[in-house]
Amino acid sequence: MAESEPGPAPAQVGEKRSCPEDEEEDTPSKKPKVENDHKNGGPSHQDGEEEPEGGASDGEEDGETFADMMKHGLTELDVGILKYVSDHEGFSGILKERYSDFVVHEINKQGTVSHLDDLSIPAEAEEVPEAEQQSNDIEVLTEEQKKELGELQFFKNKEGSVSIEVLDDTKEKRTLVHKAIKTQFAGLETKTEEKEGRKFIVAYHTAGKKALAEVKTAAAPRKHFWPKNRGSFCHFVLYKENKDTMDAINVLSKFLRLRPNMFSYMGTKDKRAITVQEIAVLKITAERLSHLNKCLMNLKLGNFCYKNHPLKLGELQGNHFTVVIRNISGTDEQVSQALTSLKQTGFINYYGMQRFGTTAVPTQHVGRAILKNNWNEVVDLILKPRPGAEKEFLVRCREEWAKTQDPEAALKKLPNKRCVEGQLLRGLSMYGKKNIVTAFGLIPRNNRLMYIHSYQSVVWNTMVSRRHEAFGLKAVEGDLVLRGTKAHVLSAEEAESHSIHDIVMPLPGFDVIYPSHHIGKGYRELLSADGLDIDNMRHKVKDYSLAGAYRRIIIRPSDVSWEVIQYDDPRISLVHTDFEKLENKPAPVFNKEGKYRALRMEFSLPPSTYATMAIREVLKLDTSIKKQTQLNTTWFN
Repeated sequence: MAESEPGPAPAQVGEKRSCPEDEEEDTPSKKPKVENDHKNGGPSHQDGEEEPEGGASDGEEDGETFADMMKHGLTELDVGILKYVSDHEGFSGILKERYSDFVVHEINKQGTVSHLDDLSIPAEAEEVPEAEQQSNDIEVLTEEQKKELGELQFFKNKEGSVSIEVLDDTKEKRTLVHKAIKTQFAGLETKTEEKEGRKFIVAYHTAGKKALAEVKTAAAPRKHFWPKNRGSFCHFVLYKENKDTMDAINVLSKFLRLRPNMFSYMGTKDKRAITVQEIAVLKITAERLSHLNKCLMNLKLGNFCYKNHPLKLGELQGNHFTVVIRNISGTDEQVSQALTSLKQTGFINYYGMQRFGTTAVPTQHVGRAILKNNWNEVVDLILKPRPGAEKEFLVRCREEWAKTQDPEAALKKLPNKRCVEGQLLRGLSMYGKKNIVTAFGLIPRNNRLMYIHSYQSVVWNTMVSRRHEAFGLKAVEGDLVLRGTKAHVLSAEEAESHSIHDIVMPLPGFDVIYPSHHIGKGYRELLSADGLDIDNMRHKVKDYSLAGAYRRIIIRPSDVSWEVIQYDDPRISLVHTDFEKLENKPAPVFNKEGKYRALRMEFSLPPSTYATMAIREVLKLDTSIKKQTQLNTTWFN
């Protein structure tokens, strides 16, 4: 996932808005489709590359609070995040008290910030013959049938169905009815059934629990008329609240009856946030996408246009963040010093806490075991029981594995077999415990690589902290800078003409060089202590061979601005969102004498940087879930 997403912050139990596609976890909401929430939530998990399996409610069965469960989590010290750039005095504040306190707008490669500000259909699209046909199609349905279908579409009868008898039973008539339902009632699927010699077209919801078993979302997209002069890809802006990008794509896929890989995007965005980004989909009209706005929860689609190309991961210039830190303790002078330093100097470009998981078994430990080719340890680390926040079924699964070492028995404890534990157990069941490498391969490649990338990341964080301790904010002899894609070791004379913002440090691998000063030797010592040979980073399994990479050690955000605001109601949103502007809702009004103080800051970051590391530099507070949960718990008490 694009790492320009924020790093870990506390998980929250408030503000959750249900979406029909979250099959068993959420219930349909009668609230407007997208709106500002008026609940004051509790501590929240962090949204980033990895989301925790557990949530605040998971500990309720045992009477254990989320804060108690998170005492087993990692802190910044555990992953090498140790230093700060500036010497200003830090102050406390609550990060992501509400998900609307974190707003992310994608910046495309042309430097344009994505906004949802237009829900209209492109004029060209309205001339499509298919659209004209649709107006005739709908006439095959009676007003009563339309009413029933509308209720089904909006989940008032989610598990039910609507049966329409075809009196004039011809294939042409049945086709018209099928097409009318699917075109005008997004999210509904149809099938023909025969009952007592009569034919019925049955409409049902693709999000229904029973229907999901019947609908093959992997089926090839239906062919529709597509003008030759129109671009093959419909690009649109996706506005989402409290939902990560892949969840949103899966929702759209179910409604449109498409494979998820028909969509493309430049980066994934946080779940616990309000985010705005560009998406592209192959040969789906703006009309069909616009229809979804009638029934989607927490999602809005707009700014439609047609282009001849999809989007590619990493093609963005970065992200623009609007962040609210509530209940700050710092004076106006402290805030000014902190933000001025952030604007002028920047922050250490650490990998954020979400890179390392949220349970008592850090992902980097699994990565280290993979690199050491210790597959029994890999299985043990992923499946063994551990303290901390986990869903009850995962706890039972781990206990069964520890007791029996029987993958099939442990797998039966999991209602959802798609989690990493379920995929590994399925692999062990299929290939046996003597063929762990093959069994482990059933886990999706990105998830497997996440483990070794997290090991690289903790090494990088640790070595950057050591470099900062040794040399501070000055380029020195032996440092590395990039010349094109290659790294160059600076001489003493060259170092004089470079700033700290030019310096890079390597993630360990077989295709990188290391600083020639003592920090470079520290890499070798650190890997050696972990049982790894820095001169032999190629693995028996090609996927796990580490080439390495270079990363700037200091990032200076652009477009930095801030203000301290005061307010009385902790439940109100302090950011005027794109959706609120579309709805002509007024911007929040602040009381200068309000009893609460908050810092609202804005800044832009390039890809592969973590917003929470910028916030950490401002507050000088540990951004780990463990520490933020303790802070939130104290505040709410």
